[in-house]
Amino acid sequence: MEFTVQEVAALVGGRLASDTGSTTKIRGVAAVADAESGEITFFGNAKYLPQLKASRATAALVPLDFAEAIPALAILVENPSLAFARLMEKFAPASIRYSPGVHPTAVLGRNVVLGENVSIQPFVVIEDGVEIGANTIVGAHGYIGHEAHIGQNCHFAARVTIGARCEVGNRVIIHSGAVLGSDGFGFEPVGGKHIKIAQTGIVQVDDDVEIGANTTIDRARFGRTWIQQGTKIDNLVQIAHNVVVGKHCILVSQTGVSGSTRLGNYVTLAGQVGIVGHVEIGDQVIVAAKSGVSKSVAPKEVFFGYPATPIKEQKEQLACIARLPRLYARVKKLEQVSDSQGKSSPPAS
Repeated sequence: MEFTVQEVAALVGGRLASDTGSTTKIRGVAAVADAESGEITFFGNAKYLPQLKASRATAALVPLDFAEAIPALAILVENPSLAFARLMEKFAPASIRYSPGVHPTAVLGRNVVLGENVSIQPFVVIEDGVEIGANTIVGAHGYIGHEAHIGQNCHFAARVTIGARCEVGNRVIIHSGAVLGSDGFGFEPVGGKHIKIAQTGIVQVDDDVEIGANTTIDRARFGRTWIQQGTKIDNLVQIAHNVVVGKHCILVSQTGVSGSTRLGNYVTLAGQVGIVGHVEIGDQVIVAAKSGVSKSVAPKEVFFGYPATPIKEQKEQLACIARLPRLYARVKKLEQVSDSQGKSSPPAS
């Protein structure tokens, strides 16, 4: 498939920075460092400006205020990254289509209710009393536990597990290996042994959530573990029992959230963040990568470090630590001067 540069600009709601080259053909998309003639790239981060100036791309999506001279034909757009994502869909191969129906190898229990155009792939097991909404796809070797409710237009990749009585909303995407509704990690020490505490609650996932591969979300001890609307969860994330994750949050890979913690709306947890149990993280909080949060955080704070503190404090501490070798050298020098002066001083009369 090919488009002219002018057609590309129209597709993404942008405009050409120059009147020249509007009929030049674009046949594909590529990253700024890899793009060749006939391809379009995008510029969304200032650190890639040298690469953009050296790029062989025919065209580039750039911000509205972009004023640098570049060899590519510049298309001005409000959000270059989002515009590039839309173009990728135009040049990508056709989406994989799943035929509606139940594969002969699938096993369905009693009183299972399937909506229109549901696709149940090979070797899926669906237990008694499950309800699945219209146009939902359950990938190969998936498992849907007893009395679970799944909404419309969901897509579960291969080997997704949904535990008994869990509830999943509409337009939810769950990637391979994810497990929703495994038991929460609850034990009570009695007589030198760990006695298992029954985990009788559910996992509730609201509309438009996406959950990454091999992520685990534990069912509640009682009540629900709740992932609210629009939240996006990366691969290899652990969410413990009775956690509440607010709307439109971002949880990045290898993050762990301990039991009964509550996250507000629009919270961002970067990679490998760990949060202790029974704390509250306010709306719009950002926790930087590899931070350990040991107490509640007020809304709109940016926290970093272990233990996590406001990022301004953490940067000041890191700057002090970086100066320690020089401070140590100065102290040693002062000690040497002091020792030499003490030795050379005449004894008191």
